[in-house]
Amino acid sequence: MKTVRVHAQAPAKPRQGAPCNGCGICCAGWPCPLSRLLLAHRRGPCPALHWQGQRYRCDLLARPRVYLAWLPARMEPLARRVIARWIALDEGCDCDAEVEL
Repeated sequence: MKTVRVHAQAPAKPRQGAPCNGCGICCAGWPCPLSRLLLAHRRGPCPALHWQGQRYRCDLLARPRVYLAWLPARMEPLARRVIARWIALDEGCDCDAEVEL
């Protein structure tokens, strides 16, 4: 069993397959393949997990040049599209973690 900490105002984790609501459980608990590849992140909360307003977001997607200093500014739009595809944005929740309150 693993304990994952998220913001107290984070939305409840949606059921698997439901649209992402920004609960942050997936990124707070395990590094995605993209985080492993680009950020050399191996365990714990993703360094690009960012609390904004009432939800979490992938800051690597929102601000890729903050994490990828080598990325030219003109390539940011392309990088965002590629990152969105790699993290399966809008494909639904793929986190199978069980949440206890």
